[in-house]
Amino acid sequence: MSVSDKNMVSAKGLPLKGEPVQIVIATENHTFDLDEPALEKILLRKDVQDKMVAIVSVAGAFRKGKSFLLDFFLRYLSAGQHMTGEEDWLGDDNAPLEGFSWRGGSDRDTTGILMWSEPFFMTNKNGEEVVILLMDTQGAFDSESTVKDCATIFALSTMISSVQVFNLTQNIQEDDLQHLQLFTEYGRLALEANDNVSKPFQTLQFLVRDWSFPYEAPYGAAGGRQILEKRLKISDKQHPELQQIRKHISSCFDKISCFLLPHPGLKVATNPYFDGRLKEIEPEFLGQLQILTPLLLAKENIVVKEINGQKVRCKEMLEYFKAYMKIYQGEELPEPKSMLQATAEANNLAAVANVKSFYMKQMEDLCGGDKPYLSPEALRTQHNRLAEQSIDMFHATRKMGGPEFSLAYEEKLKEDLTEAFENFSRHNDSKNFFSATRTPSVLFTVIVVTYILSGFMGMCGLEMLANLINLVMIIFLVLLVAWLYTRYSGEHRSLSIAIDQLADLLWENILSQAYTKVTERGIQEVLRQQGLPSTKPASGKDKKRV
Repeated sequence: MSVSDKNMVSAKGLPLKGEPVQIVIATENHTFDLDEPALEKILLRKDVQDKMVAIVSVAGAFRKGKSFLLDFFLRYLSAGQHMTGEEDWLGDDNAPLEGFSWRGGSDRDTTGILMWSEPFFMTNKNGEEVVILLMDTQGAFDSESTVKDCATIFALSTMISSVQVFNLTQNIQEDDLQHLQLFTEYGRLALEANDNVSKPFQTLQFLVRDWSFPYEAPYGAAGGRQILEKRLKISDKQHPELQQIRKHISSCFDKISCFLLPHPGLKVATNPYFDGRLKEIEPEFLGQLQILTPLLLAKENIVVKEINGQKVRCKEMLEYFKAYMKIYQGEELPEPKSMLQATAEANNLAAVANVKSFYMKQMEDLCGGDKPYLSPEALRTQHNRLAEQSIDMFHATRKMGGPEFSLAYEEKLKEDLTEAFENFSRHNDSKNFFSATRTPSVLFTVIVVTYILSGFMGMCGLEMLANLINLVMIIFLVLLVAWLYTRYSGEHRSLSIAIDQLADLLWENILSQAYTKVTERGIQEVLRQQGLPSTKPASGKDKKRV
């Protein structure tokens, strides 16, 4: 049935007002957008905006009959406005089921979040007029949705609704509880990010469809309570992880209940032309549905939406919608992951940490702490050896996720090892006396050389050149005094860094080469005096003779 079909007829032959409206839109890049104009048309109507609101949402895995169920809720609320007594709200056996779009099959039908455009008015048990809104959600765990998509939709609908119906099939299984824990925690993080003091949500209704064990627990609320107590029971024999899941779920909601529904029949499940006519649905299913629906929607049971302990009106709900959507569109929240992905991530991070610990210990033994100065070439050689061993160790560690998944962690490990080596190199350099005193040594050398040159030029009568060299000597003397002052006082660090850079430049381009040549000549002279062969490289002719 088309979402835009407004000419619907209820089971009692009365017009079914309204249509499903998409208020949260799923985009192609796995994000969600709020359709504010569509939501404003529902929440800011003059007869609605100042009234308290109750929002009933149905969420769960895809293709499990959420929209089908909501259409019975629509039929109940629509009939309730015209019923005068305890009439049968299910209506005509031959009337097709209409409202939210639904169909049989294995592919998803609902995307994003939809809300029924026509609010229902009801006076609750306290005599307050309440607006009831029904909400349909995109099914979780289909082939097109990421874990983040599923978590966002479930968390958002739980935050917004006053009653969240968690739609399951056949049983409440451990993986259902794990997913519920993940989704509700994602919602709690958003509430904290929104500075909301009231952490818990309101009402969670487990709805187990196609319950096949009525001999263990009867259909309905009593059987649901029996199963729920079993599934959420905490015992000392349980693993701490299982205990934590149950404690988390219990701490999230003000009220938790469960209802067991029988299978609606093979005609419903296997007939591609089934359109919701009551005559094709098993009577036992309809009987339990007539009990479940008032439990959620009757005036004595309806739950008004509360935030921070305050009842919320429709116009206020619009602002909460906007605020919550902004959080999920931002980057404040961590990325929810599948259990395998989260485990593989932790597994690879542990392997990286273990390998880094090995590398750091080996390097500490070589050059850390009070260990003597090691030549840069020797230190780099040791680094290359240890880095290669570390990568081999990472490869040898058994990790989840496979080689492709681990590749990013291997690259991160290499980056971390390079960064650690740079830190060790700096620490090692600080032990080199000349390295630590390079700047004053270079400046002092320039001062001595210019002083000698100035005197020599003066003796040769080159006064102008001598004065110029004297000026250079004075400048370097001032630089030396300034460097000593900045190092002693800790002030003007940028000046100290600039002087260090000048000294390094002079050392690398002039003085180191001069020192090397002087050292070579000194060695040659000593060898010549002792009658030993020269270490000077052979000329071209000598090489030919050799």
